[in-house]
Amino acid sequence: METLIELGAERGAARLSGPTPPVPRWWRPVVVLLACVVLTGAAPPARLPALTGPALPQRAVLVAAGSLLLVVDAGVDPPTLAAYDLAEPGRGPRWRVTVPPAAGWSAERLGELVLVTERDPVRGVVATTARSAHSGEPRWRRPGRVYATADGAVAVSEVRSVADPGRRIEGAVHGVDPATGATRWTVPLPSTAVLTVLPGAPSRVLVLRDDGLARVYDVGDGTVRGVAWLPPADYAPNNPQVTGGHLVLRHPVVGGAELVGYALPGLAERWRVPAGDGEVAIDGCGALLCAQDGRDRWALAPATGSRVWSWPGGADWRPVPGERDSPRLLLRTTQDGRRNLLAVTDRDGPRVVGVLPAGTRDCRVLPAALACRDAAGRLVVRPGPSDGT
Repeated sequence: METLIELGAERGAARLSGPTPPVPRWWRPVVVLLACVVLTGAAPPARLPALTGPALPQRAVLVAAGSLLLVVDAGVDPPTLAAYDLAEPGRGPRWRVTVPPAAGWSAERLGELVLVTERDPVRGVVATTARSAHSGEPRWRRPGRVYATADGAVAVSEVRSVADPGRRIEGAVHGVDPATGATRWTVPLPSTAVLTVLPGAPSRVLVLRDDGLARVYDVGDGTVRGVAWLPPADYAPNNPQVTGGHLVLRHPVVGGAELVGYALPGLAERWRVPAGDGEVAIDGCGALLCAQDGRDRWALAPATGSRVWSWPGGADWRPVPGERDSPRLLLRTTQDGRRNLLAVTDRDGPRVVGVLPAGTRDCRVLPAALACRDAAGRLVVRPGPSDGT
């Protein structure tokens, strides 16, 4: 049984099975809403306009990949993968294909390709398949995880770990030809390491070994562009972070920890600030570095380490998953459980920009939209505020 999702207008209007309404009409209410909330601060958050569709299967999985929303129906054999172009609200899927059975999926956009990674029941990577973003047809497939960069790709073998999947790697790093999936160059790893894709072009990746040796490689040919020995660090899923042209690491010190900023690609140390005596998590939020402990959130300038804003009680908000370059959105359920507040963080600090109905779940951030399930399990797509809105 295939999953069919035809996005239609909310509030009981007819399903949009005919011509697609002009996109500017869809965005205009959101522009007005955000102007009231952000610029005046006087109007209370309002519910964001939405396009909704019929219920998704219970085992459907939503995956963001650039401007495409991928919907995996894991309840059929074999599973199906459908792609919706959210630049064309109201239309059915751009394509639908069958995919190998898996326990989980993730995806990234790489130019005209979509890299779809399959995972096993303990979240270990099985393989990555490159598919046409226009038709869904497979172009190539290789074992392990393949990361998309600005104009290339790298393949790695992840360390199998239930507690900390997705960042630690072992074996080797391989530069990949996006057109064919063939290996262009290989760097062996004597032990485990952490890999981070650096933003911008030319494409580069940072490989930070657990013995403290850090190298920056050009993705095209594997040329080393920066190298340094760094102090010991707790290499967790959110450590290291790269933002604003700087690598930021949380290092343990006597009595707590400190955050240290290193310029890229040369890895020269630029600043260090105390991180407190408790657990501090760091993450990118637009052009800033965001940090949080068990109570509060705050943001640092990645070039200097200076605090840009503080958010008392901000740790109660949870990030909405999305791709690396997606806008930084956070959700918090009100104490009465009747609403979900949506906030965006940028250089001006956190701002509540809207309200989602109770029961909203499985949200994914795309470059210009927010896709979620509602309480009835229907797919709901809303124009999403971006950083700096």
